Amino acid sequence: MTVSDSVKRDAPEARPARPKRSWAWLGVMPFFLFTFLFLLYPSSTIVIRSFLNSQTHEFTFQNIAALFDSRYLMQSYWISIKLSLITAIGGGIFGFLLAYSAIRGSLPRFMAASLMTFSGVASNFAGVPLAFAFIALLSPTGLLIGWARALGYNPYFHGFTLYTFMGLAIVYMYFQFPLMVLVIAPAIEGMRREWLEASENLGASSFQYWRYVALPILGPALMGTMILLFGNAFGAYATAQALTGGQINLVTIVIGSELRGDVLGNAGVGYALSLGMVVIMALAIIGYTVLQRRTERWLR
Repeated sequence: MTVSDSVKRDAPEARPARPKRSWAWLGVMPFFLFTFLFLLYPSSTIVIRSFLNSQTHEFTFQNIAALFDSRYLMQSYWISIKLSLITAIGGGIFGFLLAYSAIRGSLPRFMAASLMTFSGVASNFAGVPLAFAFIALLSPTGLLIGWARALGYNPYFHGFTLYTFMGLAIVYMYFQFPLMVLVIAPAIEGMRREWLEASENLGASSFQYWRYVALPILGPALMGTMILLFGNAFGAYATAQALTGGQINLVTIVIGSELRGDVLGNAGVGYALSLGMVVIMALAIIGYTVLQRRTERWLR
């Protein structure tokens, strides 16, 4: 027996180290709590109450059937979808042009930074303050309309009014295009200048560069961001309610009147309308996620 063997045999065995407790999960607890209280619980409530009679609380399909039997309810979906599509496409195109000119154009750096700052503020400026701002600007007694009358032209005498569908679309555009600027900016920054230089060296024109290089790369990002804008407009409520007083039958306004019990309101139908909105929003989120994954391949 050697000395080393004796030392190994006589030495006490080391105790296994206790697993360290990780408290990192506490940092994400507020997120999970917020998700449960403001997403999962309300969504499950909408699904359950869509199939309950608002009077007897018995299971029924009458609320869902009422959506398809009522032309008024189906029209509210169509008006909301049409408004969302118009503002998503218009805001998407305008926002993309602004973002591209700020990031890839020859604008001074301070102007590009100012545009991004404005977009961050304007994309969250909605609801009653936004409605009041446009009333002060474009109502019959608004500032711009007063200037136009002083120049001998009154838009309200030529068919324009702020309180119609197109007037509401103009208001929605105010918070749609800044959101487009913020979301599409990373995709534009991911465009490499080497691609443009390579296409020019190969004799491609600007049109050919956009047709065969830029648009195929930016296409998924553009489509995905417009889908995001669609969902942003589709779920808006306070701006339209404050501006038009419920005169335009958006689905969000109809839901509010049904849940409040105005005149012949039916809470069950209101929850069924909300379920339809959840389905449409879920489809929009899925489309945005799929297109965003395709975009990320070029941003790595």
